[in-house]
Amino acid sequence: MTSLLALALLVTSQTAAGPERPFNGRDLDGWIAKENSGPANAWKVGGPSLDPENKRKFVLGRGDAMVNDIVQHGQSRDFYSKAVYGDQWITLEVMVPQGSNSGIYVQGEYEVQVLDSFGKDANPGPGDMGALYGAQPPKSPKYKAPGEWNTVDIRFQAPRFDAGGKKVENAKFIRVELNGGVIHENVEMMSQTPGGVDGKEKAMGPLMFQGNHGPVAFRNIRIRPLPAR
Repeated sequence: MTSLLALALLVTSQTAAGPERPFNGRDLDGWIAKENSGPANAWKVGGPSLDPENKRKFVLGRGDAMVNDIVQHGQSRDFYSKAVYGDQWITLEVMVPQGSNSGIYVQGEYEVQVLDSFGKDANPGPGDMGALYGAQPPKSPKYKAPGEWNTVDIRFQAPRFDAGGKKVENAKFIRVELNGGVIHENVEMMSQTPGGVDGKEKAMGPLMFQGNHGPVAFRNIRIRPLPAR
């Protein structure tokens, strides 16, 4: 696996000119399949829709989404950006077919759960769409049906370290929105989520999507500097 030190050299500056786009909508340049996270890399670029004969998988046409094109759990690999980030504001859209499971790993280590949770708006659990895995279930989420695009807005503060590398402040999800509604505010992450890029908390890390669980698609991925509070 490419070292995170090497990845740090690939950071693209985030300027007032506009948000960074780690996925260009045309190809998968700038992304790496995590070694030993699954049997093969099944990520593709295309336009996903539910298979009318099997709503648990996608059919792909032309399009600009990043798609984990598999049928079931365990057939692909986790996928992470070469670029790394510290404090950040992420916006994206995500789609899952029926029954599917994935995750958005901020800095490659802190998971916002992705799941088909349609119909569970009134009683979401710690593993449902939008949950901060291992920390907190979402509050009053608005879930969409399988095959529909969900919008996700994540404002994240990276952990802080002293000159000797000791963590002095936990990572924090300042705010997370799902489909226009706030589902988390000011949630500290006491430690990293299992299953991340390297299992280490750090000042800067990549954006990772869980690919070794089920089919999932992402598009319109934007990363901006975290706004001043």
